[in-house]
Parts: sequence; C-alpha cells; structure tokens
Amino acid sequence: MKVASNGIQINVRERGSGVPALVFLHYWGGSSRTWDYVVAELADRFRCVATDHRGWGESNAPDHAYRLVDLADDAQGVITALRLDGYVLVGHSMGGKTAQLLASRRPTGLKGLVLVAPSPPSPTVLSAEQRESLLHAYDSPESIAYVRDHVLTALPLSDAKKTQVIEDSRRGAPQARRAWPTEIMLEDIRSDVANINVPTLVLSGEHDQVDTTETLGREVLPRIVGARLQLLPGIGHLSMLESPGAVAHAIGSFVATLS
Repeated sequence: MKVASNGIQINVRERGSGVPALVFLHYWGGSSRTWDYVVAELADRFRCVATDHRGWGESNAPDHAYRLVDLADDAQGVITALRLDGYVLVGHSMGGKTAQLLASRRPTGLKGLVLVAPSPPSPTVLSAEQRESLLHAYDSPESIAYVRDHVLTALPLSDAKKTQVIEDSRRGAPQARRAWPTEIMLEDIRSDVANINVPTLVLSGEHDQVDTTETLGREVLPRIVGARLQLLPGIGHLSMLESPGAVAHAIGSFVATLS
C-alpha cells in the first residue's frame, strides 16, 4: 500500500499483528521485500511494517532530497500515518543509519532499536577510486551479481533470493543510487546518536565485509548508551537473506526483554 509521508508516497508492506510493532528500513540497493523472510517468522507475534525508501522499490522518486534527514522524515511520516504508538525500529546498513537518526529524535512511541550491520554514525571515507567503483556497483545485472556474491554475502543464496537482489538494485532511481556514496555515507551524526535513549541491539555478521564487527565495535557501540552487540556466526552483510531465522530469533528475543 502507499502512504502519504513527507510530501511523497512511500510504499509500505504490512503483515501480522501484535505489539510492539516492528518497523523495518532496508539497505542501499534493497527494498521493503528484503525483509520478507524475517517478517515471515515474526508476523505471528508482531505487526510488521516494512517501507521502501524514496527512490527504491515502489516509493516515489523525487528529483532531489535524498539526504539522511529526508529518509528519516519519510519513515517518521509512515509511523505517524499508521498511528503506531508502540514500535521498535529495525534498520539495516543505510536503513540502520537512518534508524539511528530517527531514534536520536526520541520520537513518541519508540520502545527499542535494532541495528543490523548498520552504517556507522561517523562519515565513511572512501578513496576516489573506491567511491567511483561504488557508484557503478549497480550498473548491470552482472555487476550486481558480482557485488552480491563477493562482497555482500558469505553464505550462498537461493536462486529466488539472488534474482531479488538484482531486481531491487536495478530498480533504484539514479538519484537514489547516487545519493548513498556521494552524500549519505559522508554525513556525520555522531552528536545526534548520543541522544538515543532506548534499548539498542546491534547485530553483526561474522564475515561482514561492508560494516565489519570491528567497525561497529569502534564507531557504533560507544556512541549509543547501553547498546550491546550480538554476533551472527558465518554470516555476511545480507543477514536477513542469508540467515533470516537467526535474525528473526535475535529480534524476537530482544523485543521480549522490553518492558
């Protein structure tokens, strides 16, 4: 379904019932359906809401306004429109950085925060060569397949999941694809995340090459009061596709600890 938020239409996939609700934010190159396998294991207990970021999936793709604040405002607008008065934010990679900014605002109803291989709040500095490579990572099915198999995953994916990754990455609007390596990953929200005041779980794939366990331990955990890290053995960056059961179990166990 489409939800009016922040002046555009955001596509939302909703399933299940129960409280608190779980609000899922996807990675650069993904979509709301990135979370489908995790949601399938949680929807019997929780209302699960997954969004397409602007420019991705079936959401509107405006010509401009792709900074972190825009993504956070979009997500907040969906939460408000759906009248979620008790919810946990679950963000992966770019969606994890978005979730950190949104949580730092201490929005009404936020009960907890789950960061799955989150991009850190500090700027991610790349060489000109690395940034250029990232800008072209999703240029073709072949380039996406290479990144998927050699960078994003440590465990093999089914053919259906492999195809999904290619379709979602190809579907991103050019302005949305460009915004991450040229703007969002360079944003510095370190002072903002110090305001997060809800229980926070950080999930890290043991073999993640994008946001490594070492990086998360250095750049994320010390900046969020009380945050704790849980290692997912044998998993890479796309943990929700590689081992959705492990991710769902970690989320469910964490939510059970919230009052």
